[in-house]
Amino acid sequence: MKKLFVQWGGGNIGRSFIAQVFSRAGYRIVIIDINQALVDALNLHGSYTIETVFDQEVHHLLIEDVSAVHASDQEAINQALADADLLGISVGRGAWPHIAPSLAKAIVQRHIHKPADALDIILAENIHGCKAFVSSLLLPHLDGQVDLDAYLGLAQTSIGKMVPIQDPANLLTLKSEPYNELIVDSEAFHHPLPHFADIHPVHPIEAYVDRKLFIHNMGHSAAAYLGHRCHPKRATIAEVLEDEQIRKQVHDAMQQSRDILLALHPTVFTKESLDTHILDLLKRFSNHALGDTVHRVGRDLKRKLRYDDRLLGVIIEAERLGMAWECIGRAYLQALGFVAPDSNGEPYPPDAIFLDELEKWSWPEKLYKASSWEESSLGKDLCFTLADKLQALT
Repeated sequence: MKKLFVQWGGGNIGRSFIAQVFSRAGYRIVIIDINQALVDALNLHGSYTIETVFDQEVHHLLIEDVSAVHASDQEAINQALADADLLGISVGRGAWPHIAPSLAKAIVQRHIHKPADALDIILAENIHGCKAFVSSLLLPHLDGQVDLDAYLGLAQTSIGKMVPIQDPANLLTLKSEPYNELIVDSEAFHHPLPHFADIHPVHPIEAYVDRKLFIHNMGHSAAAYLGHRCHPKRATIAEVLEDEQIRKQVHDAMQQSRDILLALHPTVFTKESLDTHILDLLKRFSNHALGDTVHRVGRDLKRKLRYDDRLLGVIIEAERLGMAWECIGRAYLQALGFVAPDSNGEPYPPDAIFLDELEKWSWPEKLYKASSWEESSLGKDLCFTLADKLQALT
């Protein structure tokens, strides 16, 4: 009988990336999701299709032997996790407090029936310090019945696959780029690590999470913020990167992040390997067929402008190291006025509210508020130092 991979979160990354990687490796798939229409469709058809696109190339991949469980069906979740050989979770930071109680209940039930069979969990999230974050949410609900470290292998990942906004009317077809490299923490698993082409175990995983956040995410969002400022009518990232000046500004920012990353992780990366990575990312960002929008890549400003996220996070590291960051800073400044509309011509509602709130504040307090600096343990004087240097870039 095939091994079972359970994927909690049937959204873009969950189905187009994580579940399909394990499906192609021979696993049967159970999807846990909150969308009843998706659950019903997957159970009716037992499959879904991924359309991978790169420029003129289009390939269709049928993912079969799939069933689904609704996220409110605790009994079915308990059974799925009891039977699982491996669990993947991709729900986003905001959903974790909501799924943690149900997940913990299922873990406790598995432990009762299979106390010697630890559960490895692939945390397919773009969350800095994801293992600690998840542990802090699960522990209160385990009620001391399960030794978290002994029974759970919480494997952090670096998720680099790009998936655009999908057609909500077509639940069983997802569009994505062909990239399928799943970078996982090689030290986290209790069971032998699965061995197939798309799995890339690394150590230390933190270095690769930093690479994703400070080069990939930073560069992608810089393209959105800088591109929209100069070309407000261009809808996609590929279109704004047709402007060689924008492309150069994004490349320069990514190279500054490269230098900072080399200083943070001198034994993990080389300048040559990161330069290759940057050029590959710019090529992938320029994939017209993917149709990845400036709106999608830039939206959610409250999260992306935080002190610990893609832009200010690397700026703070650069300042601490005494390194240059002005190219990244220019992207941050443009983000403070980012209003790219969606396909219906509408702004992202939370961003509109966020920017309206910021209008109440003058510089440098605006940076303090925009970055959620009050949630950090960093001194306010550092924030104001950065504010002065950012203002000098205008």
